[in-house]
Amino acid sequence: MKKITLLLLLTFSQIVLSNPKITETEKLTATCKIWGFLKYYHPKVAKGDFNWDQQLLDVLPKIEQAQTKEEFSLIMTNWIDSLGEVPVIAPIIPQKGVEYFDKNFDLSWINSNKLFSKNLSKKLRFIEQNRFQTDEEIGPDFRPFKNGNYFDLTFDNKQSRIVTLFMYWNLIEYFFSYKYVMDQKWDITLEKTIPLVLDAKNEDDFYTAMRKAASKLNDSHVEFYIYKYSKFDEDRKYFPADCKIMDNKMVVTKILADSLAQSDDIKVGDVITKINDKTIKDLIAEYRDLFTASNEPSLLDKLIKKFLISNSDNVNVEFLKDGKYTTKAMTWYDYHDSHRNEFKRGPKKKKKEKFKVLDNNIGYVDMGILKIENVPDMIESLKATKAIVFDLRNYPRGTYDDIAKFLNAHEEKFAIYTYPDFSYPGRFKWTEGSSGGTENKDNYKGKVIVLLNEESLSQSEWTAMCFQTAGNTTIIGSQTAGADGNVIELDLKQFHTRYTGIGVYYPDKRETQRIGIVPDIEVKPTIKGIQEGRDEVLERALLFIESGK
Repeated sequence: MKKITLLLLLTFSQIVLSNPKITETEKLTATCKIWGFLKYYHPKVAKGDFNWDQQLLDVLPKIEQAQTKEEFSLIMTNWIDSLGEVPVIAPIIPQKGVEYFDKNFDLSWINSNKLFSKNLSKKLRFIEQNRFQTDEEIGPDFRPFKNGNYFDLTFDNKQSRIVTLFMYWNLIEYFFSYKYVMDQKWDITLEKTIPLVLDAKNEDDFYTAMRKAASKLNDSHVEFYIYKYSKFDEDRKYFPADCKIMDNKMVVTKILADSLAQSDDIKVGDVITKINDKTIKDLIAEYRDLFTASNEPSLLDKLIKKFLISNSDNVNVEFLKDGKYTTKAMTWYDYHDSHRNEFKRGPKKKKKEKFKVLDNNIGYVDMGILKIENVPDMIESLKATKAIVFDLRNYPRGTYDDIAKFLNAHEEKFAIYTYPDFSYPGRFKWTEGSSGGTENKDNYKGKVIVLLNEESLSQSEWTAMCFQTAGNTTIIGSQTAGADGNVIELDLKQFHTRYTGIGVYYPDKRETQRIGIVPDIEVKPTIKGIQEGRDEVLERALLFIESGK
């Protein structure tokens, strides 16, 4: 009898071990990948023959009931079969002259996922080999919402949350140029986000989960704006100055509302150590996973904007001055409201000069306010200078081409790109790129200096790459935002987000994403320099012009 009991136990254990239960996260992770793969690869699905979101909603209850990998694979296999026969096509031959960029491309999960039967993997590989083909080319106006309607979903139910997460994850999986340089693998982000989405008690919990997922893109172009919160904009109050985070402190860099700053004795160079009893270090840790940036300087630049806004009028701010800590109970206002005189920004500021000649015959150009129509006058005024400083610590206004023709003696390529290949989603291909300059014997012969910092984003970085081809260019400053390329906008009814759509590289294929434009001479502002009212980056540029060092 004991032998029979032991034999039964062993047999039962073998059955359990051979058919282990699978978790909800494992099932949904696998489903997300299959759903996204079919969305872009299956000929009938990609063509739009199905309401693909509804198909997912219909299959989710079945997936929820699946207890073993065999049950899961059978559900998936039957689902694929229900879509109709996939016609066998002639072997797809790569286009002649096309060079592929495959650092983002990985369909190995088709054969390695432990939930997939051999038959399921075989069906998926067959679809890959006979995938949907299109001549459509992705461009700056790429519309990402294919075969789906995400504008009427509400997130008070689990199914809508899952559909939205799956849409977003697969969009990034197949069409985000810089997936390969994320700190955390995108697969892991999916696995970690699914439980947050399932456990969300309300829309706010869901938005937080999505923001955390978006933060893992490590892309300074990414923003995440929730429309329902816009109703609180009218109640927002602001610190009366701009600041910069340095050494886990905030330093006042610019007064924005003179009278308000004066009433609280706020001056440029003041050091802030706490806001509402939270240290700046603690605030950085609290919001780090909710904001997205390519690198640390860019992240801190985004966070500072959050720290200087409050939904309350009364804010306690701790200052450090002469080694002593002092807490001020401040009243913050919406001083942007021009209809209320007491909240105006104060006296009209002196208008900034687009360009000028500094001492020692050195030209200076503020690229943030220089417009295309100003370029001819700028060239005429500065062409006889011994050096020109182009200040790109801002966002320029499309003036790169006309300026490059002035700086360069010849046309020079300064950037090449990677674009998604719609005929093989997940793969990217190299494109010709962009050139600047023209044949010009009278090009500028003096030194070209470009100033950059963490506020130099996208077009600023791209413009700097263009100016580097002049041959006599020196980059001075600190790490840029590290997000070059166009922006893909995702505008839903409930929220808006975005990401970088194409890859931007130097002609020799050096990367710019996350790295930014590497300065030849690194200079960062100091607290002491700010307190003394100095522009240390510009000072270093002027020293280099005079000394060559």
